[in-house]
Amino acid sequence: MERRIRDESFVEETRGGRRGRRDMGVTRMTRYLISFNDGSMDHIPAEEIADVAKASHAVVREAMDAGVWVFGTGLERQQATIVATDGTVTDGPYPETREVIGGFAIVDVASRDDALAWAAKLAAACRCAQEVREIMPDPESEALLREADRRR
Repeated sequence: MERRIRDESFVEETRGGRRGRRDMGVTRMTRYLISFNDGSMDHIPAEEIADVAKASHAVVREAMDAGVWVFGTGLERQQATIVATDGTVTDGPYPETREVIGGFAIVDVASRDDALAWAAKLAAACRCAQEVREIMPDPESEALLREADRRR
């Protein structure tokens, strides 16, 4: 039986705040991917899914209020499609046979410890373990995003 929080809008979007560590006079934040595997919430009884969604939204609101929320969402349980470097399109891994991401959040925080603290809050709300990975900074892409924001 498939039990998902997909019926509820799990995630909202906003840009994170700009407090953080200082390097050479510039305030910098580090982004982290917090994720959980597809099926990690299957143990939750259907009648409790609304409570899980409510708790998850509360953590999202808290992260937004703290200025650390960047983006996040749940992913549909589906087969992935792989696009090769030559443009060839093939079926990807099947969720039934391989671990795939079931949902994720991206936070912009001052330290790994901060990311782990947010992951703990999400784990408690979602009732499943969360994986935390640092996202590599890409100053060139960030500059392009700032430029696009100015044009809006």
